[in-house]
Amino acid sequence: MGLPKPQHPLIGFIDLSGLRDKSDITSVLFDLYVISLKRGCDKLIYGQQKYDFDEGLMAFLAPGQILRGEENGVPAKLEGWMLFVHPDFLWGTSLANKIKKYEYFDYSVSEALFLSDKEETLINDIVENIKNEYHANIDKFSQNIMISHLETLLNYAERFYQRQFITRKISNHQILDRLETLLSDYFNNDDLISKGLPTVQYISENLNVSPTYLRSLLKTLTGQSTQQHIHNKLIERAKEKLSTTDLSVSEIAYELGFEHPQSFSKLFKAKTEISPLEFRRSFN
Repeated sequence: MGLPKPQHPLIGFIDLSGLRDKSDITSVLFDLYVISLKRGCDKLIYGQQKYDFDEGLMAFLAPGQILRGEENGVPAKLEGWMLFVHPDFLWGTSLANKIKKYEYFDYSVSEALFLSDKEETLINDIVENIKNEYHANIDKFSQNIMISHLETLLNYAERFYQRQFITRKISNHQILDRLETLLSDYFNNDDLISKGLPTVQYISENLNVSPTYLRSLLKTLTGQSTQQHIHNKLIERAKEKLSTTDLSVSEIAYELGFEHPQSFSKLFKAKTEISPLEFRRSFN
């Protein structure tokens, strides 16, 4: 890209204003963790999606993800920074395994983190500490100091995402409403025998969100995972059939997409603490 070489073998920074005169930014497959804060980045594309924002937002990429530019080049108003961390830099540190818990590395770009001015200032201050250490001479303390600041940055990002799930009520509760409708329509369909139970991947694709983001959102707003919501709707439908029809438990299991009635009975008892037959008898 014609940018300065990194000053550390496993850490790198890019000042995004340095990309403004680059009109030939092509696809880049990162084998690095990438943390970025961008403004005016509507011409950058992650995967198959375009950044559809103009304000200060953070995005996180895990190794193996692609970032590419559009044919018209990088916008003149692009500002911000990108921090690159090679996985080897984390080896033997507290973040080596802990980084997997930060699920936002698996979010899609349309699920980036919206920052308030105060939050953006705080994040930039932490990054400035990392940059100062990055530009200093490498010694035996360098890695631990930068890892400490990096972990602080990731923890703040986790806090701000949890805040975002709560404060962006309209868009997030629209997702909940669409989830309820999607599950109701799915379980009211007579074709469950051939389709089987809905998967988390199916649900997230139809809601146009990543599976990881959906799970985090639901956990924050409802305390339950996507799979638990699927099971709740399933049990609700099963109770309806048990109490209003003469179908056998096996027939109900097949109609709800189970290949084996035993699996249905086991799930039903785990969720209700009684068997399907015991539930049916309670209505007689």
